[in-house]
Amino acid sequence: MINKYQPKRNFPDYKSSIIRSPREEPLMIKLTNSEITGPMFKKEILNNSDNDLTINFSKNSEKPLGQEIFVHGFVKDENGNGLKDILIEIWQANAGGKYRHRNDTNEVSLDKNFGGCGRFITSLDGYYIFKTIEPGAYPYPNRGIEWRPKHIHFSIFGSMFLQRLVTQMYFEGDPLIKFCPMVNSIPDVNARKLLIGKLDLSKTENEKILGYRFDIILRGKDQSYFENKIEGL
Repeated sequence: MINKYQPKRNFPDYKSSIIRSPREEPLMIKLTNSEITGPMFKKEILNNSDNDLTINFSKNSEKPLGQEIFVHGFVKDENGNGLKDILIEIWQANAGGKYRHRNDTNEVSLDKNFGGCGRFITSLDGYYIFKTIEPGAYPYPNRGIEWRPKHIHFSIFGSMFLQRLVTQMYFEGDPLIKFCPMVNSIPDVNARKLLIGKLDLSKTENEKILGYRFDIILRGKDQSYFENKIEGL
């Protein structure tokens, strides 16, 4: 039976999946204390600007190029309860669709004031928030040249090293989503929709910045799709 939240391992429309997907079933290993007793994430490990990607890499207080946005929401369990002290890390391309990574060969300039990564620890009710720049779409070689939709990568850590989930958030209204082989590798259409951040204008009046709401559900019928595990934490 195919899990509707998980992509097919070998999905011909996404050629890299044929090369990267494992040939054998995963092995279970015996856990030691180092895997099951830590880390415990506390807000003291964060800098004040870690969740503000518009300033955490800026030079001489200059802002990066592009549309400033908020991305916020809650990390919840299958019963809708918010989960505190969850470390969330994000990474993304800049407004031109360029990652600050040596393997990104797209012919787009880096933004000297944008690093493209941030982190936050959820509050008592599971809430998180990031201020960032709306990422650009970018081309990549697949079936000829195709385009990845605008997206932000999310890494969610639990209370121990082995509790790490990885997913992506897409942007409501982006016409490229329906063409993306990575998105379409998820069998269920409704499961794909759970990866789309919804336009949220609740902060527009005070902040004059667009917002997107993206809740991360770890398990259950409304769970978010995770790239590395069927169910979360």
